[in-house]
Amino acid sequence: MSSSTTPEETRNTEERIRRFLAVASHDLQSPLRHIAMYSEILLEDLEGRISADEKQSLTTILEKVQTAQKLTKALMTFASGTPQAARENVDLTIASETAWSEATAEFPESKAVLAHRGLPELRTDTTLLTAVLKQLFVNAIAHGEREDLRVEVGAVRDGGELVISVADNGRGIDPAHQARIFEAFWKLPKAGRVPGPGLGLTACRELAAALGGTVTIAASSASGSRFEVRLPA
Repeated sequence: MSSSTTPEETRNTEERIRRFLAVASHDLQSPLRHIAMYSEILLEDLEGRISADEKQSLTTILEKVQTAQKLTKALMTFASGTPQAARENVDLTIASETAWSEATAEFPESKAVLAHRGLPELRTDTTLLTAVLKQLFVNAIAHGEREDLRVEVGAVRDGGELVISVADNGRGIDPAHQARIFEAFWKLPKAGRVPGPGLGLTACRELAAALGGTVTIAASSASGSRFEVRLPA
């Protein structure tokens, strides 16, 4: 939040986000349900008549739609002020790789690589955690501005919390802008960039809150940035 933003403006902005999430999530439920239904019908009707690759493509469509359904339902509960998150054992390695695959699909020309080692399991919501990680990865790739961009995920226990770090070797974030990066509808200035909604890191922060945690920028300089996601361990 900028120092010039008043508490009333902040409340109004948050209310706008909640209304948007409620309407968008509700309206998406019907088309997502139909896509899932027709994907299941095609898989059943075409069984034995399509190649293994074609079957895998249909299966992937169904899985992605089911993930989107879970996410929109979670966003609806968040918009209502009563966020609900499923609790299950989540392999952080798998969640990171899934999120990375989804993030890099948005940047087909990127040569960025993901690194991780010895990531633990934790009890949390798979869909929401993957969405948090994906947004941090998207942010790193979009602003890294390096051909040899490397993003590394780590995790350490800190008392009753698991601290997940997402670090990159990109260009970093100007100190003058670091206080605003989680602000809704604000986007990092960059020459030639088409203005966007500026809700990525805002959504990331709110999804982390729905998991009972936080996401912050821990460090940023010309040699890279590091974000930390703190979740109940």
